[in-house]
Amino acid sequence: MGAMFRDKGLLAAGLVLLIAVGVMIPLYRQAAQHDTTGEDIYYAWLEGERIIKGENPYARVLAGDMRENQKYATYFPTFYWLSALSQLLGLRDFPPWIAFWRVIFLIFDLGIAALIFLAFYRERSILLGVLSALFWLFNRWTLVVLSIAHIDFLPLFFLLASLLLFDKRRLFSLLLFSLSLSIKQLAIFLLPVYLLWVWQAAGPEPTKRAKQLALASLTILSVPVVTSLPFLVWNAEGWAKSLIFSVTRYAEDHFAAPSAATLLGLIGIPAAAPMLGLSLLVYAGVLQQRIGRYTSVLLTMAVFLGFNAVLFRQYICWILPFIPLTICDAKHRHGVERSAARQEPQSS
Repeated sequence: MGAMFRDKGLLAAGLVLLIAVGVMIPLYRQAAQHDTTGEDIYYAWLEGERIIKGENPYARVLAGDMRENQKYATYFPTFYWLSALSQLLGLRDFPPWIAFWRVIFLIFDLGIAALIFLAFYRERSILLGVLSALFWLFNRWTLVVLSIAHIDFLPLFFLLASLLLFDKRRLFSLLLFSLSLSIKQLAIFLLPVYLLWVWQAAGPEPTKRAKQLALASLTILSVPVVTSLPFLVWNAEGWAKSLIFSVTRYAEDHFAAPSAATLLGLIGIPAAAPMLGLSLLVYAGVLQQRIGRYTSVLLTMAVFLGFNAVLFRQYICWILPFIPLTICDAKHRHGVERSAARQEPQSS
């Protein structure tokens, strides 16, 4: 009976989500009318063009003061490589290039909704899965990222896939997290969280823990390092300063909502102190196993959004999937507690 109900529920959920995809088409067409010239994605196209021309996209930062934003290449280079590759395949002008990548971004947008639904399906919560997937697809922050065509859906998709696979395919999960960081390193503050999870899963034996931590660290660093090697050889200083620029730059946001550090007059690395302090408290909660997996990600990214000196529209979408997904943590913990309660009389 339960399996039959679940099958019918899954069928109904599939129908609802299929209708939702149909609704996404006119929304996508409307979003595609937004002029992205001058948006970050335009400069990602330029970085790809520079690579094709033999120019180092990371070298420009050396002419600046590490404070004023001049649209530097501040991400690891995976998307810059993809930008160059898609241009070499024929999309040399910006209009056809952005038209192609808009479709890719839409696919990953829908993929994120599918992963959110899958997380709830695992917990036998089909209704909540449908609700959460629709919440992701049609909230204003997802739609604005779809409109301005930023690259955030790609790294966010791989982050979610990594979380879903962590228990059963750990090495692959860590590789997906590495891929996420290599596209856009907004989730870099989750690195200690991942390493704590690996340390906890390795068991009490110190040697095994050390080996697992070393393997996890190398795996997470692998994609950013491998894709960055040509630029490290080409101009290591430019590469390093471009990545550090996100920390040293002047505060900037889309909301006229300065951070506490900005109000205190802190600039550069000192401005990150409040954010890092609160992040340490989140890591302590992870260490003590007081908070679940999705809740750990939500709290880490919420601290980043609330205290980072720089805050742009596209950053908001990084916490959205994890707001409903914290319910999965609660359901999982409840299930573990019920299972332990059932076993206790037998053991006594």
